[in-house]
Amino acid sequence: MSAAPTPSSVPQAGTPGLPTDQTLVMRVMPMPADANGNGDIFGGWIMAQVDLAGSVLPARIAKGRITTVAVNEFIFKQPVSMGDLLSFYATVTRIGRTSVTVRVEVYAERNPSDLQVVKVTQANLTYVAIDLNGQPREIPKPLAE
Repeated sequence: MSAAPTPSSVPQAGTPGLPTDQTLVMRVMPMPADANGNGDIFGGWIMAQVDLAGSVLPARIAKGRITTVAVNEFIFKQPVSMGDLLSFYATVTRIGRTSVTVRVEVYAERNPSDLQVVKVTQANLTYVAIDLNGQPREIPKPLAE
C-alpha cells in the first residue's frame, strides 16, 4: 500500500511549462475509448474538449446561453497519448456586441516520474450569445466600478 501523495509531489498551477498568464478552465485525462488502435487520442475528441473548455469564459461574460459559431484556427502541435493529463487554458481575445473570441491552449503533462509538459494543441474559437429562441443577443455591459 502506498502513501498518499504529499501536496509538494502533486503538480500545481506553478508546474514548470504550464502557463501562469492564462486561465485554467479544464483538466481531463483521456480514456481508452478516446484512443485509436495506436494509442493516440482521436483529434475529434480533442476538438470537442477544446470547444467545452473554450466556452467557459464566454458563458461567464455573456451571462447566459452561448453557441459556437466559428473555429477560426485549430492546430495539432503534438499527438496526445493515453496517460497524458491535459490542461486547457483560455484567454479572451475579443469581446464584440454579441460575440466573444477565445484562444485555447492545451498542454499535456507526461511521464510523471520525470515530468514533461508539452503544448499539444492551440485553437481560436468564436461564440455568440443567444436568447431563448436561439437568436443572437447583446452581451451585457460590465458594471462600472
